[in-house]
Amino acid sequence: MDLDFDDTKNLLTGWDIAIIVVVFLVVLAVGLWSAWVSNRGTTKGYFLAGRSMSWWLVGLSLYVSNIGSSSFIGLAGTASLSGYAVVSYEFHGLFSLILLGFIFMPVYTASGVSTMPEYLKRRFGGERLRILLSITAVVLIVLTNMSSEMYAGTIIIQQALNWNLYLSVCLLLAMTAAYTIAGGLTAVIYTDALQSFIMIGGATVLSVVAFIEIGGLENLYLRFMTSIPSPTFLAGNTTCGIPSEESWHIFRDATTSDLPWPGVLFGIFLLSAWYFCTNQVLVQRSLSAKNVTHSKAGTLLAAVLKLLPMVLMIYPGMISRALWPDYVACQDSETCLKVCENPNGCSDIAYIRLLLKLMPTGLKGLMMAAMLAALMSSLTSVFNSASSIVTLDLWIKVRPLASETELVIVGRLCTLILAAVSVLWLPLIQLFGSGQLFVYIQSISSYMSPPIFAVYTAGMFSERTTEQGAFWGLLLGEAIGCTWMVLDFVFLAPPCGGIDERPLALQKIHYLHFALLNYAATVSFIVVLSLLTKRIPQEKLIRLTWWTRKSKLPRTPMSKKESKKHKERGWKKREIAEAEQNEKTLSGPRRIWNFVCGIESFRGTELTPDELKEMERRMTSLVEDPQWAKAVNAACLIVLFLGFLAFGLFA
Repeated sequence: MDLDFDDTKNLLTGWDIAIIVVVFLVVLAVGLWSAWVSNRGTTKGYFLAGRSMSWWLVGLSLYVSNIGSSSFIGLAGTASLSGYAVVSYEFHGLFSLILLGFIFMPVYTASGVSTMPEYLKRRFGGERLRILLSITAVVLIVLTNMSSEMYAGTIIIQQALNWNLYLSVCLLLAMTAAYTIAGGLTAVIYTDALQSFIMIGGATVLSVVAFIEIGGLENLYLRFMTSIPSPTFLAGNTTCGIPSEESWHIFRDATTSDLPWPGVLFGIFLLSAWYFCTNQVLVQRSLSAKNVTHSKAGTLLAAVLKLLPMVLMIYPGMISRALWPDYVACQDSETCLKVCENPNGCSDIAYIRLLLKLMPTGLKGLMMAAMLAALMSSLTSVFNSASSIVTLDLWIKVRPLASETELVIVGRLCTLILAAVSVLWLPLIQLFGSGQLFVYIQSISSYMSPPIFAVYTAGMFSERTTEQGAFWGLLLGEAIGCTWMVLDFVFLAPPCGGIDERPLALQKIHYLHFALLNYAATVSFIVVLSLLTKRIPQEKLIRLTWWTRKSKLPRTPMSKKESKKHKERGWKKREIAEAEQNEKTLSGPRRIWNFVCGIESFRGTELTPDELKEMERRMTSLVEDPQWAKAVNAACLIVLFLGFLAFGLFA
């Protein structure tokens, strides 16, 4: 059978391109407008949007930050090969978002932190744990969030436009970084809200068109189960590329399947809980909420939306494989290389191929805009979050007396540097494993994230956990995870039908099972080492653990040295602010430069100590309106019921 390897090229008409341009201009305008009106001249304003966001903005931003173009490409691609068990990541996300809003956020809010490493700094004291976690978090963001989103963008561009790979990525990054650098988190959240409507609307239309094309769910089952790529038989292979009955179940064999049920039930929940509850990218959205009630309501909105990917991404991916098995499910490397320029497999083209082949003119352009909008939305989120960590947790160690202006400028420069590093990592993603983007993302997370989650859970729920236990536990856990990750890159899994010559441990231990083992090992290290070291006095843990989050008692600083450094920094920053206020009138070009960099030309009156204390009290308050608190709790029970119902229907 002769395949037309360029049959998706040049399918975008002038109308489609015009719609894409219009959507992007609108998104850019909203981003720049929000940059103009936002409080960008301070770290709280730039990185946390002044903690002024309403619940629906927080919820939409949480959802779109999580569901980017890598989710469209990755979820649909994995579903096209192995069925809908991959939706368990989304269903676990529903429960993890509730965990974030109702368990973790009250502690983060009460502690008054801006970043996740900052929480560990306040909880345990010292600097080494915060620095270690900051470095680990930035590496994870680059290896998973940034790189995978940009790789997904290259899939979209290659299939639709046949543009040069790196030129296309750089153009997307330039536009995305424009309003991220200019506006900070406020711009990100407003553009997230706009792009969520574009993305969900376009994906809904495509899903309806795809189901009409396949003839409904019953026909999908029949067509999917018989969608065997013809080159499989030409190569004399009768096993690879043939769908199994497990494709229609979430819980599968514990040892031989691609998603074993113990890993699905516990491993995915562990990864999901880390991602939503301790990952700077997601937690930062909740930290921007007006108060705890808005934060909880925002996570509930995002949790409900986690039910949509089953219809918007999973089923469409399976439909794409049913319609074009020779392309989406190709088995021999020569064919795959011609179809998608990846010899390991072409499942990642499932969603974009469905879009380009089925959507009518106009709607095709709108959906392409939605895909690229999702890409930009996720990138803006990780840009802002990564720069927050580098600026507020690492740079401040190098320059402890840096002014607000310096910190905000460093955050913007950090965005550009991290984006460049992510571009250089793209070729390795393509070489990894079976060519499934989602498998790459989850396996990297499985290696590095369990020790991080272990430190947060131990610190938040056990007052006996010490700094020595947390630091060395995290270091040992990350050493184990990084070693396993290097081995997985060195000994790549063979293609279907190939001889597996990897070490026995790599063959037998699934990455989800490894995540559970590494989490258990890290917790064990933390517990044993904490019991062998001196405990932290309880008066130093006020409002830093789940059990002390509502305490009204004053918290004793971890050390007199840290308290003195904090006061010195406050005095120095006030001196810098006063000196900047006394500057002469700025020129026109300097005012333009200040706007781009988020530097306020006029800083106003310095807050008095009483005003600063009142602002701190408001931003760390856990007080909720009783009626709204009851309404949010009732909504939580409803969302939990929907989550269990979804698992029950597809298990």
